[in-house]
Amino acid sequence: MRAILGQRARRLHKNERILLMRFRDRVDAGRHLATRLGSYAGRHDVVVLGLPRGGVPVAREVADALNAPLDVFLVRKLGVPGHPELAMGAIAAAGIRVLSEDLISELGIPRALVEATAAREHLELDRRDRLYRGGRPLLPLRGCTVVVIDDGLATGASMEAAVAALRQLEPARIVVAAPVGAPETCARLARVADEVVCAHAPQAFRAVGLWYEQFDQTTDDEVIALLGRARAPQATRSSQERDSPHRMVAERAQTLTAKPHDYDALLDAIGDARLVLIGEGSHGTHEFYEERAAITKRLISEKGFNAVAVEADWPDAYRVNRYVRGASTDPDADTALAGFERFPTWMWRNTVVLDFVEWLRAHNDTQPPDRRAGFYGLDLYSLRASMEAVLVFLARVDPDAARRAKQRYTCFDHVGGGDPQEYGYAAAFGLTATCEHDAVMQLVELQRRRAELVARADRATADELFYAEQNARVVRNAEQYYRAMFRGRDESWNLRDRHMVDTLEEVIRHLDASGGASRVVLWAHNSHLGDARATEMGERGELNVGQLVRERFGAKAVLIGQTTHVGTVTAASNWDEPAERKTVRPSIAGSYERLLHDAGVPRLLVPLRDDLELASLLATQRLERAIGVIYLPATERQSHYFYARLPEQFDFVLHIDETRAVAPLERTVGWEHGEVAETYPSGL
Repeated sequence: MRAILGQRARRLHKNERILLMRFRDRVDAGRHLATRLGSYAGRHDVVVLGLPRGGVPVAREVADALNAPLDVFLVRKLGVPGHPELAMGAIAAAGIRVLSEDLISELGIPRALVEATAAREHLELDRRDRLYRGGRPLLPLRGCTVVVIDDGLATGASMEAAVAALRQLEPARIVVAAPVGAPETCARLARVADEVVCAHAPQAFRAVGLWYEQFDQTTDDEVIALLGRARAPQATRSSQERDSPHRMVAERAQTLTAKPHDYDALLDAIGDARLVLIGEGSHGTHEFYEERAAITKRLISEKGFNAVAVEADWPDAYRVNRYVRGASTDPDADTALAGFERFPTWMWRNTVVLDFVEWLRAHNDTQPPDRRAGFYGLDLYSLRASMEAVLVFLARVDPDAARRAKQRYTCFDHVGGGDPQEYGYAAAFGLTATCEHDAVMQLVELQRRRAELVARADRATADELFYAEQNARVVRNAEQYYRAMFRGRDESWNLRDRHMVDTLEEVIRHLDASGGASRVVLWAHNSHLGDARATEMGERGELNVGQLVRERFGAKAVLIGQTTHVGTVTAASNWDEPAERKTVRPSIAGSYERLLHDAGVPRLLVPLRDDLELASLLATQRLERAIGVIYLPATERQSHYFYARLPEQFDFVLHIDETRAVAPLERTVGWEHGEVAETYPSGL
């Protein structure tokens, strides 16, 4: 009798504990769960997703508490025929499909049956997508911390499928969260998610509903209403106004007034980021250079950034670096910029860069040597100049090493008088032996002797060793680049952008070793600094600096693009031809530039990273314009536009509706007179 009474007492005690741990309803559960997720509150990179239907009311409370945007993530498990509890894959919105090919093969499930199951689940997925979103795309998730929530985790099959599908969207981190879950399920999900937060994981779990006093089924109407609360500020406007991208841009973007405090909010948003990438829609627009310089000056003077890394050759930029650090005999910025003799000279020999270099020198003159900001080139076109720089350095510190280097580099003189492109052609097609081994061996020798040379060097000599070693790296990579030019655009483009990011990391390492954590501003074209994965170039296999930086530095990097609608630009009509002042045609319909123009604001800053509702509205793929050093208005659509998804490409976009050509320091007659007026498109 005592044993029976004891068992009853234990069951009663267990039931009392269950009653104490129960949530009143999903709202109460969401508020409780939010307390466990407090570390994610107030962060710009956090998005909360609810799994329909029961996870949405829980997620709504969490999103409110974290001050984060809320969306619903639609996922359908693909159950094994005859065993629906066993998942052979999952489908999700935006065409995402994840299959467990090993399981399908092991069970011998015919492909036709897999496809039939997927088609059936797609019907329900599409129904809910239309019902819940009404055509609105999923919030952008790439690079974000995604907190995905359900009202409970029993088997966890739907959540596991959701995590697998979410991985395809490349978030920085996936956090699985639920008010209650079976301990073994929470442990299993920890192997697929980056973090799992189960507020309660009772041993006697049994079922999700047991842990709620009210566990009525959430209806579609309730989900729609809860998602509507996520966009409450828009509720008073008509559907047409709410879904008009250019009107929403006009309302949500920051209007710029060319006043000193225009970029206060941007600097706050940059926060403690280590890298800020500032792009440009052309290589010849005055305002792009001017605004980029203005932001950079504030990052240096107010945020402690200590390097500017630009789309320029290493030796030419390093001459500027010496000048701004007070370590050269150049009397002024004009002289310091004299190394930029290669086409297109106006990219760095223009009035805005001249003024910035003088400002940086003046700023550095007020700083101790270890706090002076530097100026570095990231590009690899300087094959001959970099070889010469290596030889000059070694001749000063080690004449025997200089003779070995000279012997190695004479390999490049055997074809075309040392012209890099002629060498690349001959080597690529087997007309001459490559110089790859010689270039690699010279870099290796410098690297092996680094410790010895640094040990007996002062700070200035250590800087020069770094300069020489990087020049040797340029020679090695340029040798590969000029051969790759004749094998295809994608290969040479990728090699060049990898070199730029590798150079950036070398600069960071050098600065860190010289005195604390470095912070760097990058200047280059939008096509290099916007994430390639969000563009048609990425779809055909190209990568770029923006993508690589995000992959290597994550949220510590901020990507800023610049666009314009109309104006003038400094560009050439063909490679190696003189600079002209050309008329930029109005952006075409269906482009992001036209959409931003239609907002009717002359200057605006679009906060794509921090306004996910706006980003969601702009997430539909559109055309984007890219004007390089050559501008061909007659074939503008084919020559200068590509498809992109702007919110995934950049964190912020600065749009200046009408812009003018940057002024070269050396102005040609063609530039002074400008382009002959035309009456496009009528021809009259």
